[in-house]
Amino acid sequence: MRRWIGIVLAGVMLAACGTAAPAATPTPEARAVADGGDGMHAGHDMAMDGADAHAGHLMGDAPFDVLFIDGMLVHHAGAVVMAQQALAEAERPEVRELAGAIIEAQQREIAQLAEWRANWFADQPVAVAPAFDMGPMTVAPGDAPFDQRFLEAMIPHHEAAVVMAQQALERSGRDEIRRLAQAIIATQQAEIDQMREWLRR
Repeated sequence: MRRWIGIVLAGVMLAACGTAAPAATPTPEARAVADGGDGMHAGHDMAMDGADAHAGHLMGDAPFDVLFIDGMLVHHAGAVVMAQQALAEAERPEVRELAGAIIEAQQREIAQLAEWRANWFADQPVAVAPAFDMGPMTVAPGDAPFDQRFLEAMIPHHEAAVVMAQQALERSGRDEIRRLAQAIIATQQAEIDQMREWLRR
């Protein structure tokens, strides 16, 4: 399973160097998170060795479900990285609590997506979908308080996930993916509403 996560992230990162905006490029930390966290890098070297062979499907070439899984793996990894930063740097306890919930939910979904990828699409190259707007993948530096910068990054990041999930509801050929998409929309829209309320305070 970790092998597929590493291949997807490495392949998309390589392709993104020439096709995507910097905001959509996963960081090394994101790749580590998606591989399972600190010390769990098994399969990453294999992924990098195979990345050239597995990168290259653009949006018109791959089945939608492959596009969705590969895109959401990268997207969730970025959210986990930002949330881990919030656990370390946020001042408000409610922001840290939200960050913990994001990490727990999205690591669980990363594992599920990776399992589906391995079981259903092991023979499919990594799908690079530049049409998916990933939203911010890092908390931008700046003079504003960290909590504000985190919320201002995570809101559009979540909004991008909702858009991707809405597309999955319309286009996915698998009930399992549509159920996950519904859960993503419900959970992340609620978190968006909460974060917007905090920003208004």
